[in-house]
Amino acid sequence: MQKFFWALLVAFIPFSITKAQSDLKVGGYGEVVMSRNFYSDNVYRYSSPTKYKDDPSHGRFDIPHAVFYLGYDFGHGWSMQSEIEFEHTGAGAAVEKEYTEAGEWEQEIEKGGEVALEQFWLQKSFKPWLNLRIGHFVVPVGALNNAHEPLNFFTVYRPEGEFTILPSTWHDTGIGIWGDAGNWSYEFQVIAGLDAFMFDRDNFVKYGATAPYEFKVANNYGFAARIDNRSIKNLRLSVSGYYGNSMHNSFPNDLKDTRYKDVKGRTWIGSFDFSYKGKNLIVRGNYDYGHVDDAVTISNIKRNMTSNNAPYRKTPVGQSALTYGAEAGYDILGLMERINDKLYVFGRYEYYDPYIPSSDQQDYTFTDVHRIAAGINWLPIPQIAVKAEFSERFRKEGYNNEPSVSIGIAYMGFFK
Repeated sequence: MQKFFWALLVAFIPFSITKAQSDLKVGGYGEVVMSRNFYSDNVYRYSSPTKYKDDPSHGRFDIPHAVFYLGYDFGHGWSMQSEIEFEHTGAGAAVEKEYTEAGEWEQEIEKGGEVALEQFWLQKSFKPWLNLRIGHFVVPVGALNNAHEPLNFFTVYRPEGEFTILPSTWHDTGIGIWGDAGNWSYEFQVIAGLDAFMFDRDNFVKYGATAPYEFKVANNYGFAARIDNRSIKNLRLSVSGYYGNSMHNSFPNDLKDTRYKDVKGRTWIGSFDFSYKGKNLIVRGNYDYGHVDDAVTISNIKRNMTSNNAPYRKTPVGQSALTYGAEAGYDILGLMERINDKLYVFGRYEYYDPYIPSSDQQDYTFTDVHRIAAGINWLPIPQIAVKAEFSERFRKEGYNNEPSVSIGIAYMGFFK
């Protein structure tokens, strides 16, 4: 009996390990980038563009993202997913000064790398069309947040338009439901609301989802939703959006301040995006518009804050922001037989303006940007992409254009 027991145990252990491994998912994505920017990096380059027109170029090495997934299927419909992200190697922040077009209203902002828990959720799946998710997860508003991994766009860095005006990658804590039904899929989430004091001129609501504390303030709640349709072969059409009050969502709660008790800061975001993937052709595009009620009042409150050490962004926020763009890539190696590599030649155009003022707000025209990019993506295997591009930002008359060259290598996939 003792021999039989040990024989049974030895036989069972490999099966148990194999079963555990089959339920475990380990993966991630990351990028390494080198760029050369043929324009000035002086902080006054927009307030005095002529003075810095002939400044020398500057170069940078960067690791924009290094992300690791860990997930597990417990069985009976229960699963979990976690994701930790190192941005710019997670290096410590540096202080950078920002100025308005006229050179006044100085603010100092800490910028740099970070280590973030981007996802940690538990999920119960009832049916393919009904799944309940609770925890910290990605908010799929816009094309980039829905597909932010580096093999889901052609440019070396993430597309600038959505990356400028929306949180990216937008992740927050809350509860959500999602599901697939035929050619349709949906997702609805209730999350912590955005913080109006983190909105600003250069990035609209981008930093509204960040928290300078060890917890996320949720005096107000936000509502995000997304619907995808794949009825047409190779084509995905999607709409997504967000709504929530953004005032009085700071710490400590300032709602008792009767001067601004009725200021809601209602924030609306609407987005349409699509993706076509044929035999050798990939085309993607997006259109996003955002609006903030009470933008003038919010800007004045931030400007009149007496403490310069308050962890808020002090430049004004416009009442609206807009971005749209499209990219197309063609696999020229797909025309040849017996070649498994892919070599996409691509082009991209996008427009964005994170600061569209109301009639009684000052305009800062340097925020209005058109950008073009062209280059190649070589995929020696499906999980690896080597990227190279030339790009240029075109600003309004009176400001200097911003050309650059970038190369990078990226991976995306599951190891187990």
